[in-house]
Amino acid sequence: MNISDPGLLNAALEGLLMQQARLEQQIADVRAALGGGATVTRARKSAGAKPAAAAGKKRLLSPEARKRIAAAQKKRWAEYRKKQGGDAA
Repeated sequence: MNISDPGLLNAALEGLLMQQARLEQQIADVRAALGGGATVTRARKSAGAKPAAAAGKKRLLSPEARKRIAAAQKKRWAEYRKKQGGDAA
């Protein structure tokens, strides 16, 4: 595996950007909880439901990101098929 492979680096970048978005949301939740009043109570009540709510959240990707991901996946499949001898279609 080549560390300078553009497909690998693009996939790594997408993963890191998703982690960044998740962390920014968590930071915003903590800041809202620190705001006091009903926000803290609501945050405490929903703390148990956070993982399920986050798992169901739809992630939005730009058209450029979708194209990069699709191109990287097509490249991975092409390499897989090449290794399989071309008969795995």
